[in-house]
Amino acid sequence: MKRNWWVHAGLFALTIASTYVARGPIYSGAIICILLAHEMGHFLMSRKYGVPATLPYFIPFPLSPFGTLGAVIKMSGVIRDKKALFDIGVAGPLSGFILAVPCLFIGTKLSVPMKVPAGGNFVFMGEPLLLKFAEWLMVGNLPTGFDLFIHPLAYAGWVGLFITALNLLPIGQLDGGHILYGVLGPKSRAVSRALIPFLVLLAIFYNVGWLVLVALLLFFGIGHPHPLDADTPLDGGRRVLAFVMLLVFVVSFIPAPFVGTSLITLLRGLLGA
Repeated sequence: MKRNWWVHAGLFALTIASTYVARGPIYSGAIICILLAHEMGHFLMSRKYGVPATLPYFIPFPLSPFGTLGAVIKMSGVIRDKKALFDIGVAGPLSGFILAVPCLFIGTKLSVPMKVPAGGNFVFMGEPLLLKFAEWLMVGNLPTGFDLFIHPLAYAGWVGLFITALNLLPIGQLDGGHILYGVLGPKSRAVSRALIPFLVLLAIFYNVGWLVLVALLLFFGIGHPHPLDADTPLDGGRRVLAFVMLLVFVVSFIPAPFVGTSLITLLRGLLGA
């Protein structure tokens, strides 16, 4: 596959700059490493199975609280069997998660407890299960009225978990869709269809941004292309790894990345105004 090195390098440099502006050098370095690990996991596994793939395209987005919309690689050609499809799909989120976890735990240890004044104008982040565990292990119980002023390294870990969980949603062309198809084959389409209403409910009650993902998924389609060999089942080890990735999704998932952004809350604010 043709590689436009200057495009990859330019987007990479712009993403470093946008993440630096968003949260500083520690955050920028950590989140870049997490994103790079995720995409290189896909890239190297694609190379292993002879699937043409580009280098990562990093996506700078200075207006977002993350400073980036992540990174993607483009693949072409047909994947030969479900084993290859599964391995390519799982390599990215697993690699990113492995780097995100130490960032989260070390960063949580470096975070500073602070008293939250009543009526203060603060943005409260949603807490995945793994962050709750990190706080319990590294900080302990905070006094009433206190919260953690999160360190940039922990924030990078938190963003890494969010990206991991987002990619592990078992729908269509997302990594989770590849993993699910490897396990269930064509039956995975029924699961993908059932998750669309679930995401709409998340938008209503937790975060309106889920509607953007629903629109994108419906636009690109929730179906999954068939590998050449769609019949040979996965071996036991890969099925165990699929279950492990389900646990990774559960401990990383954040229904409301930022508190107070549900569709209901926003509509109440508009009607109240």
